[in-house]
Amino acid sequence: MIERDSDIAETVLRERTRLGNFIRRRVRDPGEAEDILQDVFYEFVQAYRLPEPIEQAGAWLFRAARNRIVDRFRKKKEQPLPEPAHDDDGEYRLDLALPATDAGPEAAYARSVLLEALQAALDELPANQRDVFVAHELEGRSFKDLAAESGLSVNTLLARKRYAVLHLRARLQSVYDDLEI
Repeated sequence: MIERDSDIAETVLRERTRLGNFIRRRVRDPGEAEDILQDVFYEFVQAYRLPEPIEQAGAWLFRAARNRIVDRFRKKKEQPLPEPAHDDDGEYRLDLALPATDAGPEAAYARSVLLEALQAALDELPANQRDVFVAHELEGRSFKDLAAESGLSVNTLLARKRYAVLHLRARLQSVYDDLEI
């Protein structure tokens, strides 16, 4: 029994840093990452004390961590999107959807980071997708008006906006997650 305890302690000391880094690269919240790390080590101790001990402890730990991370994402419920920000006239305004400028230094920082990231993501879009997105979302123009002006069908414009939105969501998700808004 003492030999097994010594093997467990040795494995934990040897693998803790690598395993912790592995988990933190996949789980942004440091508290959740630490919880997963502790759960994996607890599970390891329980499994190691079974009649047939684990032979490849390092591989077992990483597989258990990966499984815990997957379980975490499966259990995490999708958060509903906030209602679009509208002014008193019912017009959509991006500035109302961002953190307020007068809500303190953290909000001002988050606002500036989000605006910079949005501009960079918009600059990455093909011109036709960017133009439709900006015209519809930021300028509040209707697809009907855009179609009449451009000579393109509403469906073409909708498809272009859809591709723009998909790109922007993917590009901005990590920024949003890092700021934990």
